[in-house]
Amino acid sequence: MIIAEIAQAHDGSLGTAHAYIDALAETGVDAVKFQTHIAEAESSIYEPFRVKFSKQDATRFDYWKRMEFTLDQWKGLKAHCEERGLEFISSPFSNLAVDWLEEVGVNRYKIGSGEVSNWLMLEKIAKTAKPIILSSGMSSWEELDASFQFLGKYGSPLSILQCTTAYPTQPHQWGLNVIQELKNRYQVPVGFSDHSGDIFASLAAAALGAEIFEFHVVFDKRQFGPDSPASITIDQTKGMVKGIKQIQASISHPIDKNNLEPYVSLKQIFEKSLAVNKFLPKGTVLKADYLESKKPKGYGVPAKDFTQVIGKKLKNDLNAWDFLNWSDLE
Repeated sequence: MIIAEIAQAHDGSLGTAHAYIDALAETGVDAVKFQTHIAEAESSIYEPFRVKFSKQDATRFDYWKRMEFTLDQWKGLKAHCEERGLEFISSPFSNLAVDWLEEVGVNRYKIGSGEVSNWLMLEKIAKTAKPIILSSGMSSWEELDASFQFLGKYGSPLSILQCTTAYPTQPHQWGLNVIQELKNRYQVPVGFSDHSGDIFASLAAAALGAEIFEFHVVFDKRQFGPDSPASITIDQTKGMVKGIKQIQASISHPIDKNNLEPYVSLKQIFEKSLAVNKFLPKGTVLKADYLESKKPKGYGVPAKDFTQVIGKKLKNDLNAWDFLNWSDLE
């Protein structure tokens, strides 16, 4: 599953949010993801800014307030996604947001890294019995184990994303080694949540067997917002989706190096036979300096057997560039 996260890139504009859906529908992603923020339910005036990016929001609470959509607007965004063949996903950050998303009719839940230990909300989500994608960005193994076991009691299908909560994530922070560790530890589908701001981390994760991909998108990385430096553009998204799908196709079709059947005709063309590189009279004792290898295969001694003809005498004259066969040797 390939999920493009719009998050707050719409900057509180409903029209911009719908424009993202239309743009992403042309990239090949499977789903678009928003974040459902209801300021009064999740935040307070005491919440600090993660990054002080905004000159128009006095507090982080004010920012979340400006990012809100109404319940009917969320329903409209979901309907638009479905019209464009995309799954609508949104991460809740409060119990009230879960209630809203249930009314909207989401198919699955994505849990943000900061909510992994929010068991109050996790229980509410788990009781819906819908699939849950758990992001691991700020969790230790102990915390992940605890939340995984907590959710496991309810029987919801689970998957986990390797994630590093840094914006943008530098290469030494990607944590690609954790993908296999998660697979081994939990035996569930594992993916990669990317905040690197480029396409390379997700492509590398695909090569390492990630099955779910999530990344932030913007129309332009210079646009206003806290996540722009950690996002890729719509244009980059199309290329990355193509790359992920090609890598996955490769992984699902392993090559048997002992099966040479596809190369029988090509080997005939490209492999070579031995020839001589000058006129050699009968009785000449062959040296490596007298030999050349020429296409195609099968017209002389195989080139790989050249050592077996060194020191042999010719039974007859050979002209320059004639193929050398076993029958030419004493």
